[in-house]
Amino acid sequence: MCMSSDAFAEHFGANSATPEIVVYPAAKVITMERSKPQSEAVAVRGKQILLAGTQAEVQAFLGEVPYRVDKTFAAKVILPGFIDQHLHPLLGALTLAVEVIAPEDWIVPGKVWRKAVEPVEYLARLREAIQSEKGDDWFFTWGYHQFFHGPLDRQTLDSISGVRPVAVWHRSCHEFYLNTAALNALGLTESATQGKGAWSKQVDWDKGHFYEGGLNLCMAQLLPKLATPERFAFGLKQMVRMLHQNGVTAFNEPGALITPPIFKLYQQILGADETPFYSFFIADGRGIVDRVGLEGALAETEKTIALAPPGNGKIQFFDRQIKLFCDGAIISQLMQMKDGYTDGHHGEWILTPEELERRASFYWNAGYQIHTHVNGDEGLEVLLTILEKLMRDAPRADSRSVIVHFANSSEEQIARIARLGAIVSSNPYYPVGFANKYSQIGLGPERAQSMVRSASVVKHSIPYSFHSDLPMAPSSPLYLAWCGINRITNEGNVAGPDQRIDVEMGLRAITIEAAYSWRREDTLGSIAPGKIANFTVLEQDPYAVAPQRLKDIAIWGTVFEGRLFPITELHANGAGASPAANR
Repeated sequence: MCMSSDAFAEHFGANSATPEIVVYPAAKVITMERSKPQSEAVAVRGKQILLAGTQAEVQAFLGEVPYRVDKTFAAKVILPGFIDQHLHPLLGALTLAVEVIAPEDWIVPGKVWRKAVEPVEYLARLREAIQSEKGDDWFFTWGYHQFFHGPLDRQTLDSISGVRPVAVWHRSCHEFYLNTAALNALGLTESATQGKGAWSKQVDWDKGHFYEGGLNLCMAQLLPKLATPERFAFGLKQMVRMLHQNGVTAFNEPGALITPPIFKLYQQILGADETPFYSFFIADGRGIVDRVGLEGALAETEKTIALAPPGNGKIQFFDRQIKLFCDGAIISQLMQMKDGYTDGHHGEWILTPEELERRASFYWNAGYQIHTHVNGDEGLEVLLTILEKLMRDAPRADSRSVIVHFANSSEEQIARIARLGAIVSSNPYYPVGFANKYSQIGLGPERAQSMVRSASVVKHSIPYSFHSDLPMAPSSPLYLAWCGINRITNEGNVAGPDQRIDVEMGLRAITIEAAYSWRREDTLGSIAPGKIANFTVLEQDPYAVAPQRLKDIAIWGTVFEGRLFPITELHANGAGASPAANR
């Protein structure tokens, strides 16, 4: 097909104000389009992809139409812009802006927080950090995990600091431990935590421990201390740097908590001209219904979505999509397991099965796509039973119900997911970071090593994406793909080798499959005519390196809406450069 300039203008709506056409030849263009998986060049006009093909095909297609050849990527590999299907900018920003003492190294822009894997080491680091600064200002730290760092309680924190308010944020982000000074500073009393139903059962006052629903009894007072404008702004800038360094061109936060001050900062930082990715959000079916009840939930949900309407700029809510919650966090080992835990503790419900069914039915009948946080195999059983009932009573041809996290499952449950036409978005870091420890504590080897059954999902042809759930894992899609492909733990062994997937599926999970889970596959996730010109540019071909080396491939930068964003140039502007707010 060879077009004259007049024919091209008629076909593509070109006029005098139309941006120039730029052709990017590359060592390889990986399209993620099954009909044409690779090419030699891609032609872009403004924000839009015109064509990917051989250089001869591109030239023949453009014909007489003027265009410019840009050889920036001549020796590099172009992929569709990487997508982090699910992360939390509020939590991610705040954990990037406080002291990190975690069971694994955390590499953040400008700093590496070294791991602590033993109780003595953790307490020594904690004591040193708290006592390194004089005064009585609040001290926040994130990353504590009892299986690595030993038990923690208010008395231990009081022995380190009896004056300074101390808040220890669990690695899961679903728990806080507060010392007495913190409780007093917040004006919290034991009586105020009682008589609040299930929430009161998820507070241990003597230990200063608030978890899952119990967080609702302290967060209104605690969040203003933690999320100060200075700390939050610094953390958001750090997050922008992290995502760009890792090739992210779009992310989604399901269950978004957005207040006017938070939204203002999102507009200033995530919506800034130099921020090279989309920030998408899904309304929170937990908080909204808790606040206004089902009778007012639909109007309130639509009001929330209207804060950042779909199709309008870098910051958008997805229309008619909702986030619900089933059981507790995997990293806390509070997910609901069919056969319980080997050490005798029990899981928790975030929404009881009855309440989850009530809310799921409400939003399903209103035509919403439902994304549900679920981690345990008992939680998954409850969710699948609810989805089966919804499909039976009010069938939908394309529900795309998203099973979110997908930590523990059985082969029979995966077959049910396929029959329901549901889809899965998992965190492939779970076995990498926790399979060995959970083999020793809580789950036992069989269940722990088979967490996140990726190969089984692929075998059933279920649409499958990966997410970081930042800060549960780093927002690094190539690393997430590496996790799913290799399942090499932090200790060096392979967890559940039969659940490894190939490179092709790993790359699809961070591109086109993630876009599909959002109903954005028509605009994002692959390199095809008419889609948005979002690319991630690598220094090596991910198919040509050993799978174990996938995470080590250097990222040149990204192309976002047709604009080039080399990593070095973006970070030279000072975004997130000052660590002054990291307390």
